[in-house]
Amino acid sequence: MNRVIILAVIVLLISTMANAQQPKKDKGVFKTYEPGYFQNSILKGIEEYDNTKETPRAAKSFKANPADFNIPASKNDFKIFWHNNPISQGNTNTCWSFSTNSFLESEICRLSGKKGRTSDMFTVYYEYLERAKAWVQTRGNMNFGEGSEGNAVTKIWKKYGCVPFESYTGMLPGQKFYSHAKMFDELKNYTDFVKKNNLWDEKAVLDNFRAILNYYMGDPPTKVTVEGKEYSPKEYLTNYLKLNPDDYCDVLSYMQQPYWKQVEYEVPDNWWHNKDYYNIPLDDFMNVVKASIKKGYTFAIGGDVSEAGFLAREANAAVIPSFDIPSAAIDENARQFRFSNETTTDDHGMHIVGYLEKDGVTWFLVKDSGAGSRTGGIEKNPNFGYYFFHEDYIRLKIMDFTVHKDMMKDLLPKFK
Repeated sequence: MNRVIILAVIVLLISTMANAQQPKKDKGVFKTYEPGYFQNSILKGIEEYDNTKETPRAAKSFKANPADFNIPASKNDFKIFWHNNPISQGNTNTCWSFSTNSFLESEICRLSGKKGRTSDMFTVYYEYLERAKAWVQTRGNMNFGEGSEGNAVTKIWKKYGCVPFESYTGMLPGQKFYSHAKMFDELKNYTDFVKKNNLWDEKAVLDNFRAILNYYMGDPPTKVTVEGKEYSPKEYLTNYLKLNPDDYCDVLSYMQQPYWKQVEYEVPDNWWHNKDYYNIPLDDFMNVVKASIKKGYTFAIGGDVSEAGFLAREANAAVIPSFDIPSAAIDENARQFRFSNETTTDDHGMHIVGYLEKDGVTWFLVKDSGAGSRTGGIEKNPNFGYYFFHEDYIRLKIMDFTVHKDMMKDLLPKFK
């Protein structure tokens, strides 16, 4: 009898171990999405948009099943660091400004205790003027779009300064949401006209850009008054906010450029071919990401949000399902493979503002300016304006981040 019991126990243990060693197998489901927050709130809140148009139903999408993941239920489960409430970018492609401005606002609070909102559109305005100059200087041989990179913000702040949001909203009276569709079309048509007719007069091009921008966004201030004192935008940044744009590192991890060198991020939105990115191995990249947020340093990120595991409407979450790649197989080769074959693209900029340790992994709380995180509206979505990113999603799909140089101090000596 004892022998039979022992054998039965052995069989049970072997069976349990075999089941435990089975790789996790996530399932996908087909989803057809009804019009969401972008169509129902943003576009309907834009006066010039033709709301009589019928919104076409999207094709079916193959998505991970949220039930296969133990996704956090609430942003309140996270350790959160100070940031302004999520703001919608509306019908614009200016996530790079919203995310990095938000990050720098958190930095100002961390460093000085000052809590306030800066003008995202002041940054956007002068970024367009920088593009206008480059359009003339390159004779139109550059990417001209609405998108940019996070380090465009520190570039613009360093050159032009910044202003409080109240001093320059970038909206005209009566506007509910930002909309740059008509403005960008007009700017693009003008740049095409300049190139076609060889009208390479930089002053004339800049004057025309300003006229278009002022019509749609308003004329940005040259002076602001804060706490009874007047500042230029550069004085406001340097003397009042006391933030140094040179204190920030843009960090990248990909294999197509050498590690431990400052390199170019080779994507269209890096339209000025900036080569200041610190390229580090993936393990170091993740170490800095985790160490930063756990020490209270928030940071801006950029990467891909068009994956089967990007469950914006279903769960405000981003995960990597096993049918894409098992967690244990996510390494620098898997990351580079997806970037090289363009299944990882430079889609969207966001701001990491908190973290949660759950089931032995780190989840990140991500503040977002896009429509996907706003499904259901603020009344129905308790996590309105936020995502929960599994650390695997960062490892595979987030290509770069911007952080204070303090969090890179142990790695910077490796760069020549």
